[in-house]
Amino acid sequence: MIRRTLPAVLALLFSSPLLAGQQTLFSFVRPAAVVNVTTADAHMPQYNAEQTTEGEVLRRVVFNPVQQPTLRLSPQNGAWDWSAGQALTLRLQSAMDWALTVDVTVQSSDGRTLSSRIDLPAGPAQTVLVPLRARSPLSQGMRAGPPMPWMYEGQRVLLASSAGEVDLAQVVGVSLSIPNPKVAQSLLIERVGIQDDDQVFTAAYEGLLDAYGQSTRGRWPEKITSDEQLKAARGREQQQLKGWLDARGKQQLDAYGGLLAGPAFEAKGFFRTEKRDGRWYLVTPDGHAFYSLGVNAVAADGGRTYVAGRESMFKALPGEGEPLAAFYGQGNNDDGNASSQGRNFKQGRWFDFYAANLYRTYGEPCPASPAVPCPPASLDAARWQAHTLDRLQAWGFNTLGNWSDPALGQARRMPYTLPLSIVGDYTSISTGMDWWGRMPDPFDPRFAMATERAVAIAARDHRDDPWLIGYFADNELAWAAPGEDPKARYGLAYGTLRLTTDVPAKRAFLKQLRDKYRNQQGLSKAWGIDLQAWELMEDPGFEAPLPNPEHPEIERDYQYFQQVFAETYFKTISDALKWHAPNHLLLGGRYAVSTPEAVKACAEFCDVLSFNFYTLKPEDGYDFARLAELDRPVLVSEFQFGSRDRGPFWPGPVEVAREEDRGPAYGNFLKAALGQPMIVGAHWFQYLDQPASGRLLDGENGHLGLVAITDVPYPGFVEAVRKSNQQALEHLRKGLEQPVQ
Repeated sequence: MIRRTLPAVLALLFSSPLLAGQQTLFSFVRPAAVVNVTTADAHMPQYNAEQTTEGEVLRRVVFNPVQQPTLRLSPQNGAWDWSAGQALTLRLQSAMDWALTVDVTVQSSDGRTLSSRIDLPAGPAQTVLVPLRARSPLSQGMRAGPPMPWMYEGQRVLLASSAGEVDLAQVVGVSLSIPNPKVAQSLLIERVGIQDDDQVFTAAYEGLLDAYGQSTRGRWPEKITSDEQLKAARGREQQQLKGWLDARGKQQLDAYGGLLAGPAFEAKGFFRTEKRDGRWYLVTPDGHAFYSLGVNAVAADGGRTYVAGRESMFKALPGEGEPLAAFYGQGNNDDGNASSQGRNFKQGRWFDFYAANLYRTYGEPCPASPAVPCPPASLDAARWQAHTLDRLQAWGFNTLGNWSDPALGQARRMPYTLPLSIVGDYTSISTGMDWWGRMPDPFDPRFAMATERAVAIAARDHRDDPWLIGYFADNELAWAAPGEDPKARYGLAYGTLRLTTDVPAKRAFLKQLRDKYRNQQGLSKAWGIDLQAWELMEDPGFEAPLPNPEHPEIERDYQYFQQVFAETYFKTISDALKWHAPNHLLLGGRYAVSTPEAVKACAEFCDVLSFNFYTLKPEDGYDFARLAELDRPVLVSEFQFGSRDRGPFWPGPVEVAREEDRGPAYGNFLKAALGQPMIVGAHWFQYLDQPASGRLLDGENGHLGLVAITDVPYPGFVEAVRKSNQQALEHLRKGLEQPVQ
């Protein structure tokens, strides 16, 4: 650690203007006497300052290529009182030709911290605002905020998010660090200040969406500015779709999209799986190999976003009595799950931009359900369904993925999948993640009853439908918490032992341990603890020991419990499905976070393993060598690539630099999937872009779609997707036609 106290001058002339409500604390170019500057694995060149090409004078800090090089600013005496402030302001510039990631941490005398991560773009200096109270785009109802920086009062302003809490009357330090730079990085700093009003935060979200639900902060080729453009785009697309559908009709496919190539499989009237010549296949009811190229959430209700309480965010919401007012509705997504925590504007009145744009285009809206009020004599769900199926088939898809409109499957044009919705009053267990809720307790008899009821309802109208591939057991259950920590890996075991013995899973776990160790002495010896009485384990809040090499039985016991838990869970669902829907596949658990125990149990009781892979290629999401040992077919039930240059502010979990990069990323992922002989298909997430102001469920606002909120496809992307889908089927066709050596 190098410590430098710099000489200072309080009165300074600044080359850039201040924002309204902004007060300068000190200039970093010539820091005031109230400031200490210390560095760790960073340094400041000896010259005082340098002038940028824009005429600003800033001071350079060089961050060395180590894990966390840091610059720390602190008062020379006592603490700063920022209790009247709304934000810390930093005048910063990347001194590199690329963007920098900068972590800013504010610390108070009690040790608490407030942290923020800034993506500082290349280019001229800008004012960065770090909220002094935890604030993020979720406070405005959305996953990601509008693009930053943006021009405000003639300045480039970057509004950051912050998390944590500090005593603002006792601030003792501000640290800037660059996380794990690979080479030395230089940051230019001019001044540090405090913003004492909230006007910048308000302005950042005002007038953010136009009448079509598009961002007002950017331009892109597919952006719509008039109803005439929508109608013209419809006409151009119809001609293109006709040519693509004609070409599809010449492909050698059976009615379900199976490949008429190579020796046929046995036709059994329903979809099934089979392994041939070392590769797993889905097999159509007519007995042909089928590679499932699907799209999730093909539905007309994806354009809904809450407007209640944040009307100023929208520039042109329809007034009462206007035709488009038919697309208002009411909802409540304050469900208590982790996915809704910390988010404002999650209930009340919503507006459906997608349905409104369909009405603008066709003179008739198409919301997901006739229960939504519509302008008189205007609802034509059949037209939307037919057009959507035309698109998907023209683009080379052959499967309707999870959460798609059930009516699309009933058209008997494209095979489909369905989710099981198992809900009930059974007990549940927290594993420390709980994004979509806590883990259901499969030892609870009420879970078996809820499963029986859910499967019976799901199978009622589909039992004899050959177009149904199968059912997903669930979606992204919290089998573990994220991270490598043992309490994350064994979150299910830890969470169960913390509960009371009213919970059937805890009784099952305690019985497992008692059967093995007989008494507390045996358990104490095996676990390296001093358990005075067995009853102490029955108490709520019992903290189990961490696994360690000296006591390997701890980890073995956790693994065994989690294995039995997963087996009980999947067997319950499998037994119900075999009874109510024996002709259809159980497609696994759509894993996001998983454990080896859960995957192994799924392989035993499900027909297909399904994973949601938000990675550049499938093998980045799981160890396929371990999957090969299970010898079960695998379905990629979700994958996605997004960018920030088409309106929605969130690129999704996997970001690419530009819209033009999404097509190649799709093709590379699909090519890698074809290289894994156990993968039987891949489903894109999702059909439609999410609303830029956040979807109803959890505020996600991603550019994930094949189609924009205006119902206009992204032409370059869908052309690239179509080509990759055709190449995938051609690759499999050649493999089927190749004689076995």
